[in-house]
Amino acid sequence: MERSMAESIEKMLQKTADAVNGRVHSAWLYGSIVWDDFRLGWSDIDWLVLTDREITESQAQALLTLRQAMLEKEPGNPYYRSFEGIIASLEEYRSRSFRRLVYWGTSGQRVTDRYVQDAFSAYELAKYGRCILGQADRSIFPAQSQEELIAAVRAHYGSIRAFAAQTDERLYSCGWLMDIARCVYTLRCHGVIAKTQAGIWALENHIFPDEAPLCKALEIRRDPLAYKDRVDVQIWLSSLGPTVQRYADTLEKELSASVTSGPETDG
Repeated sequence: MERSMAESIEKMLQKTADAVNGRVHSAWLYGSIVWDDFRLGWSDIDWLVLTDREITESQAQALLTLRQAMLEKEPGNPYYRSFEGIIASLEEYRSRSFRRLVYWGTSGQRVTDRYVQDAFSAYELAKYGRCILGQADRSIFPAQSQEELIAAVRAHYGSIRAFAAQTDERLYSCGWLMDIARCVYTLRCHGVIAKTQAGIWALENHIFPDEAPLCKALEIRRDPLAYKDRVDVQIWLSSLGPTVQRYADTLEKELSASVTSGPETDG
């Protein structure tokens, strides 16, 4: 992890702890930053902060715009806007019944009483989550069964069909290809890996008939800041809808095969 990123995480963690009067049970990192797959200009800093008592309304309001407040103090910091995740009490997180939590997302933030964690994130936290403060108790995160992972893949497949028929010029448009590769990996290998590694795995195993788009997506993923303002890349990204859907055809076949074969068991 880069020193500047590590310092940004430490500062954000300290400000978050201050906002809840130090009542932090544990704080966790997961996702690309734990996989060593974080790419500035593309990736998020996924985290989960659990408090040892219920978050008050005033604390929630202070946390709500903390990312923006930090960025105002350090406008040149490239990491604060990348933080995503939730801040909630441990008791509420365990029960999955929330009275008040703070959600930070790509499109904004909110105080809410509803939150459903997807199976991919839950799997990552349970197996690979990195505790950066407090008690490293992984029993907080229930293990995800293969059936739950398949259900998550199926839900993601539905999102691909619904929302990726057309793409825009953002780099995330070619991210759909790596998302699909990771879904296929999950179905075949019964686990979750980083998106970049999933793309490499898919190429090594010749999962998709047309590999050139995935190769280009991986090239962009390795250095997104070098590509995000290139007009030729933006044109390509905006035209990716049909390609994404062809890759989704492969995922559809994999899903059908997983239903036919049924879950595997060890031993």
